[in-house]
Amino acid sequence: MKRIFFSLLLLLGCLTQLNAQVSAQRGELLTLEDAVKIALENNYDIRISRNELRIDETNTDIGNAGMLPKVTANIVDNNGIQNTSQTRSDGTVTSLNNANNSSLNYGVGLDWTVFDGFRMFARYDQLKELKKLGEAELKLTIITKISDVNETYFDLVQQQQQLAALDSTIVISNQRLALAQNRFTIGKASKLEVLNAQVDLNTDTTTLLQQQELYANTKVVLNQLLARDPKTDFKVIDAIPVDRTLQLETLSALAAKQNPQLQTQIINKNVAELQLKQVQATRYPTVKLNTGYNFADTRSSLGFTTQSSANGLTYGFSASMNLFDGFSQRRNEKVAKIAIENASIGIEQQNLALNSQLATAYQTYKTNIKLVELEDKNEDIARQNLDITLEKFRIGTITTFEFRTAQLNYVNAKVRNSNAQFEAKLSEIALKELAGNLTF
Repeated sequence: MKRIFFSLLLLLGCLTQLNAQVSAQRGELLTLEDAVKIALENNYDIRISRNELRIDETNTDIGNAGMLPKVTANIVDNNGIQNTSQTRSDGTVTSLNNANNSSLNYGVGLDWTVFDGFRMFARYDQLKELKKLGEAELKLTIITKISDVNETYFDLVQQQQQLAALDSTIVISNQRLALAQNRFTIGKASKLEVLNAQVDLNTDTTTLLQQQELYANTKVVLNQLLARDPKTDFKVIDAIPVDRTLQLETLSALAAKQNPQLQTQIINKNVAELQLKQVQATRYPTVKLNTGYNFADTRSSLGFTTQSSANGLTYGFSASMNLFDGFSQRRNEKVAKIAIENASIGIEQQNLALNSQLATAYQTYKTNIKLVELEDKNEDIARQNLDITLEKFRIGTITTFEFRTAQLNYVNAKVRNSNAQFEAKLSEIALKELAGNLTF
């Protein structure tokens, strides 16, 4: 009996190894680092957010802030054909039909606002803050998508572990069916025992097929996140490493400095303060310089002067100051100050939400770590119980129901252990995402 038992264990090991070899042939190993790298390069949301940051970088320019002069070239050419009659002061009348008249003016002009109450400087600083806002939004997009990749990847690892457990269950159910048929052949068991074994085997097979379908669909989801062909096949690692060293104080300190959503609120306040400076700048005068070089040529078929031309430099300055605008200035400043107040409230609100999320996520993380330790022990106990039950079933000292119970307990223990590891990993990912410390 011991030889038979060890032979069956050897068969189980061979089948498990064969299943691993078949899985290996289905696709190349995709590590988490490779998946993250592919997502950073291909994910559509990340690419769009990166292009939006490029727009912000392009807009961050002193010319866009109004610090540089504007240079324009212009040309005006007017022509006319008229029937003209002129009466001079001495009574002489001169007339001409189809008289040609033309004027041509062209030149280059420069306009430069040299002072506008420091509005241009506030605008330039605001553009730089908007660039930082784009960087924060890009980081938020990257962290969110990398978090999705992590969760989907380890979901696949969990499902792969469950497939392995179900494969083992199929092997055991096949052994049970074979033993039941042998016992029925020699008259030591009823046909009912064989039928029950067959029904349980079919049930296990159905569960395996459903799990395989879920596994295949989750692969498609990960491929979508990586922005590649949904039919691309691959396999993942067979373990879920969980960082058990996370500390709430450290995470809170990191979140205060790195959380993209909090950084976004802080930048929004800076933008609002700079907007107030731009509004206040209209209290000061605006001074502009202008200069240009122009050419003019005028021709007329009738008159004292039939042709004239001129060219030369023009220059000057202008200054303007708002004296009264129906209290719009005061109203605009009041609105800008309220916007700053709202931005400050937004920072406080985000801080509170962030600390609350960290506290609840950390409590979930600690609970899941304890569950992992507990389920590790439960799986070991269930495995020992199944080995003992299998031996007793072989010698016929327990019922089929007792054997099935031990078998299901073992499978459920493995599934719960895998789920506990996955939930602990999700808690770790959530904490690092909140802290803005998710490695990518």
